[in-house]
Amino acid sequence: MSDAIVHGGNLHEAARRHGIPYEDWLDLSTGINPHGYPVPPVPADAWRRLPDEGDGYAACAARYYGAPDAAHVLPVAGSQAAIRALPALLPQGTVGIAPLTYGEYAPAFERAGHRVMPLDVTGATLPDAMTHAVVVNPNNPTAQHVSAATLHRWHAQLSARGGTLIVDEAFADTMPSGSLAGSTNRAGLVVFRSPGKFFGLAGVRAGFVLGVPALLASLRETLGAWTVSGPARHAVTAAFNDAGWQRTMRAQLDDDSARLAALLDAHRLPLSRTPLFAWTPDTRAAALHHALAQRGIWTRFFPAPASVRFGLPATDAQWSRLEQGLKDSMHAIGTAPLSSFDDR
Repeated sequence: MSDAIVHGGNLHEAARRHGIPYEDWLDLSTGINPHGYPVPPVPADAWRRLPDEGDGYAACAARYYGAPDAAHVLPVAGSQAAIRALPALLPQGTVGIAPLTYGEYAPAFERAGHRVMPLDVTGATLPDAMTHAVVVNPNNPTAQHVSAATLHRWHAQLSARGGTLIVDEAFADTMPSGSLAGSTNRAGLVVFRSPGKFFGLAGVRAGFVLGVPALLASLRETLGAWTVSGPARHAVTAAFNDAGWQRTMRAQLDDDSARLAALLDAHRLPLSRTPLFAWTPDTRAAALHHALAQRGIWTRFFPAPASVRFGLPATDAQWSRLEQGLKDSMHAIGTAPLSSFDDR
């Protein structure tokens, strides 16, 4: 087994492992909105011309996120490249990262020579030894949310030490009032944003880093030119400008999230949730994940603590399939020893 970081969406692996054809799966392993934004037709020039930074793309993102201005926004090809590049641009130190959160941060900081220590997001203050901190807010997968007031207090503590607070707001579009995007004119504060989750545009590989211009200039130099393709810029700009779709979608996701919570609660499964996913910590999590996979329903399993993350179905037929799959899986778990479910 390799040490590669595991993410959701690895459906080809699930199909191979369980012998179920790829097209027969219900994939709930990510927190991506299944009702993705309906991107308008891509203009021919978006395919033929190099991306032009004078097209207002960064300014559009600044307006949507509430950043101070375009100078505080760096478009990137998804957050991934920036997550890997940023640690090398920060002073060497100790970074606090929650034990269960998005899995790319700790390896990125370790590769850059930083020491990683556990971050307790329920604490009022940060340990003196902590130079930097990463907070995924709301957290993926636990759905835990840290208030803006707490984050501002932590930023002040780290900034006084010459450190940086990194806030990953990939799932924050459903709760924009808690964003720190408007404060990214403050040194020592970096915010990551992604249109992939709420807008369901993960395939365009677009993201944004919000921060002070000097740091963004260093990151831009590291990542190089033309990081975001013309078609991606077209899709994201259209999505950001469609306020009506955003309002309607937030209401729909609230309804879908409540429906998923009711379904899990009916089986007495503990849960916490955002509008885009639900997280279920339970000693039977491995067995549940395996039993659902045997029925062609792919979820995300976490070993520590044992837990399962559920994304949202897209159609009534998918909801019915999940409802029946949960019923059958919970019955199977109750009638077989847990040791018989060994899929991780």
